[in-house]
Amino acid sequence: MKNCTQATGKRRSERNRKRSKRRAIFCPIHRCYLDSASQKYRLFADRAGQLIQRGVKQKYALMLIASNTTVALEGEWLEAFWCSQCQSTNWYHLCQTGDRTYKVSLAPDQLWQQVTGVMDPQGNPSVGEFTRRQSRSGSC
Repeated sequence: MKNCTQATGKRRSERNRKRSKRRAIFCPIHRCYLDSASQKYRLFADRAGQLIQRGVKQKYALMLIASNTTVALEGEWLEAFWCSQCQSTNWYHLCQTGDRTYKVSLAPDQLWQQVTGVMDPQGNPSVGEFTRRQSRSGSC
């Protein structure tokens, strides 16, 4: 009778692993694992130029924007991560380049305009400085 590991070609511990593996997202500065500190915020394109930058042909990008006001960008999002080396939380722009591989960079300010469901880090530009200061003071 053959051994169980010889019959299947895999060790029993490898066959029974049902848990998902940790995302391989590393700090671009220290190369250590980053721990997620927020949910994913998907990116949307509202101009043809944003699609063209991502490799979409100009004619197709113009048709997409003309037919839809916004287009969801697949495989791209903003997410906050905690770095154990920096001892801080930073927002990163993530692009999924393959199966469980990601390109990680600090989130530039212009990307915040392409995300729904988050507050602008610079605040609402239509709110005056006095109102902004008063809202932070917490006094009635």
